[in-house]
Amino acid sequence: MNTVLVGIQWGDEGKGKIVDVLTESHDVVIRSQGGSNAGHTIIIGGEKYVLHLLPSGLLRRGKKAIIGNGCVVDPISLVGEIKQLKRQKISVEGRLYLSDRAHVVLPLHRHMDAAREAAASKSKKIGTTGRGIGPTYQDKINRLGLRLHELLDEKTLAKKIRLRVKEANQICRALGWKTTSAPQMIRDCSRAAKYLKPYICDTVHMIHELDRKGRNLMFEGAQGTYLDVDFGTYPFVTSSNTTTGGACTGSGLPPTRISSVVGTLKAYTTRVGAGPFPTESQVMGDLLHGLGREFGATTGRARRCGWFDAVMTRYACRLNGVTELALTNLDGLDSVGKIKVCTAYRIDGKKLTVPPASAEVLKRVEPVYRTFRGWQQDTSGCRCWKDLPAEAKTYLKVISELIEAPLGIISVGPDRDQTFKKNR
Repeated sequence: MNTVLVGIQWGDEGKGKIVDVLTESHDVVIRSQGGSNAGHTIIIGGEKYVLHLLPSGLLRRGKKAIIGNGCVVDPISLVGEIKQLKRQKISVEGRLYLSDRAHVVLPLHRHMDAAREAAASKSKKIGTTGRGIGPTYQDKINRLGLRLHELLDEKTLAKKIRLRVKEANQICRALGWKTTSAPQMIRDCSRAAKYLKPYICDTVHMIHELDRKGRNLMFEGAQGTYLDVDFGTYPFVTSSNTTTGGACTGSGLPPTRISSVVGTLKAYTTRVGAGPFPTESQVMGDLLHGLGREFGATTGRARRCGWFDAVMTRYACRLNGVTELALTNLDGLDSVGKIKVCTAYRIDGKKLTVPPASAEVLKRVEPVYRTFRGWQQDTSGCRCWKDLPAEAKTYLKVISELIEAPLGIISVGPDRDQTFKKNR
């Protein structure tokens, strides 16, 4: 059984938590796109783990994890992430594998990312995390990138870094930005390369061998469908394919070998960064932030919050071929008296039931809402479907019907034991 887990909103849907739960029935977890701009927070027995590039499946004893060819790897920050897990008594030795085809995020990419965002006008800002993801993918597409197998060759590494720094500094000078230095970058990357060398291998061959032997593979996506570079709210998107298709191109496993697709979503909607957000609500933002919720694991930024958008999530389910839903943060609505769900958009006298391609048009739509009675009681102690309040069950059933996908998993809190299967 090979499963793809994909976010069907703007990311931050709690994928790390769901991967942790599903990994119990899978042997290997594979990250197939994105980089350290992702943030997964998992709480196990009161211990908090914050991961960025490392797959959360590593928190399960004996499970293996692969960072696939579609990812971009910041070797310096990855070393720090591995060391942090070791401080928390989690060893990845013999369990973590890095694709030799994955591209390398250099410090100059971080520098260019931050400089470009800082120089952009307010209307042009993307809200990037500044982790260098976009510039690294840009180098990949321009055929200028450095791949992990080249990281292991000191002469090639030094040569390519000097060349890229020279080219990047020409751009920086032309735009009036600060320049970067090659020698320190070479030293830092060489040090990280030596540390990561035991983990780098041909993961495409490994994945096919694991599949041939009947191992259960779990593909863990970063971000969400509406940050997909093709299907998201372009240009307010990330630089990779965050949808199900990205799991195949980013790992080397063909689509014919995918058994199921789990779509992760929140009981409401959030997004980080700039761009249109039809159901955004200041009331929801004040409520959730007041509860200490919805702050980014990677940046610490307060997320924008709003009501559940069935138009976007239904479209995302179709794009991804979702076979089952995993809904998180139901407890975030525990104190809400009246809960809204967007079922359609109106614009210029017309009704839309699918999201438009244009971000400018999406910015102008007016959401059409249905209102449901809230349950106004604590659900964090619920451990099965029958424990949930009647109003919560109604809300969940309606969401499932509106977005045309069956509900399989429900989460009512951050801890591992606060996530359960609907049919349990």
